Amino acid sequence: MKKVDVVLGLQWGDEGKGKVVDVLTPAYQVIARFQGGPNAGHSLHFEDKKYVLHTIPSGIFREGSINIIGNGVVIDPVILSEEIAKLEKDGVDVQGKLLISKKAHLILPTHRIIDAASEASKGKTKIGSTLKGIGPTYMDKTGRNGLRVGDIVSGEFEERYGRLKEKHIELLKQYDFPYDICDYEKEWLAGIENLKRFRFIDSEHVVNSLLQEGKAILAEGAQGSMLDIDFGTYPFVTSSNTLCAGVCTGLGVAPSRIGNVYGIFKAYCTRVGSGPFPTELFDEDGEKMRQIGQEFGATTGRPRRCGWLDMVALKYSVMMNGVTELIMMKADVLNDFDTLKVAVAYNVNGKETSEFPYEASEKIVPVYKEFKGWNCDINKLRRYDEFPTELKNYIEFIEQETGVPVKIVSVGPDREETIVR
Repeated sequence: MKKVDVVLGLQWGDEGKGKVVDVLTPAYQVIARFQGGPNAGHSLHFEDKKYVLHTIPSGIFREGSINIIGNGVVIDPVILSEEIAKLEKDGVDVQGKLLISKKAHLILPTHRIIDAASEASKGKTKIGSTLKGIGPTYMDKTGRNGLRVGDIVSGEFEERYGRLKEKHIELLKQYDFPYDICDYEKEWLAGIENLKRFRFIDSEHVVNSLLQEGKAILAEGAQGSMLDIDFGTYPFVTSSNTLCAGVCTGLGVAPSRIGNVYGIFKAYCTRVGSGPFPTELFDEDGEKMRQIGQEFGATTGRPRRCGWLDMVALKYSVMMNGVTELIMMKADVLNDFDTLKVAVAYNVNGKETSEFPYEASEKIVPVYKEFKGWNCDINKLRRYDEFPTELKNYIEFIEQETGVPVKIVSVGPDREETIVR
């Protein structure tokens, strides 16, 4: 039987998963999203166009591919419908390639309001939510109140929707937060009607049947490992399990069915929103990374915080995910730096450690190792043996520290600017 290969981010998200999935998909017949919601934005660049996918798997552009939105995903019918419309306008056969799990939960208009009201009430302690309603939707899921895709085609959908909506309205009375959902609710109900064009599936049966048939499946993660609800920098995390283990619950496959795990990381680090970021830079180097790397959120447009590569966090993610192959993105952003730094340990309250701590905070002082920069344009290079010695040294140090080979290096945003070793 075939196994499910997994591609996921090893940092705080925005590692470039969309591009990598698009590059890898020729080897796979099936691409599946297993967790998260439209707070994720996977950017793809090819044929002089940029696409940002929020819910649809990044294999949608490949002919003959099957793309599955798994049960672990939460879906906003408005955002998904907008995404579908843009792709169909460009001639992508979304309806023929996309399957949606009946067990995936729906984000209601009131979920978005609850998200905004809750975040506003936290003041200075806010977590930096994207306000897409993701957290409240997962809360309803674990609270056994949720509305699922399969409910859309039941005869009781309107009743179930109305019941959950009223529950949310009662909940909102505890907040001093003005809102009006009328316009968005109309769009939402139109989105529900649009989704009826698509095939709703029992994804756990379909995925396992595809494995039995010998189909190659790639599971696509959203956000990043350091945002995992259990093992990330809590409470500044997302609402789902972003680690490899989330594939099992988010698609309905056994742990023994997991194959290769491709871990994606940037040659430096970024983070959007609040939360600990030990290697964050507040100087010219940080701003230089942001501008050269165009580090602004694909979903929100928010400027990303930038910093040096954090080897402590990276090794932690490699361990937690069982990564078998590493993929380094945006090496070209560091083209013009004379000196590069990598955090190889933390100093916490006077004690040095190489383990990621229970509570990452401002008390952490990174212990850096310096590297000489390559100071040349690597965008046009297409083979590893063409890389400057300084870049090879940087890559080989990462391999030595993690014990995992760096199999792919990205030297630019386009499909073609991807070097496979």
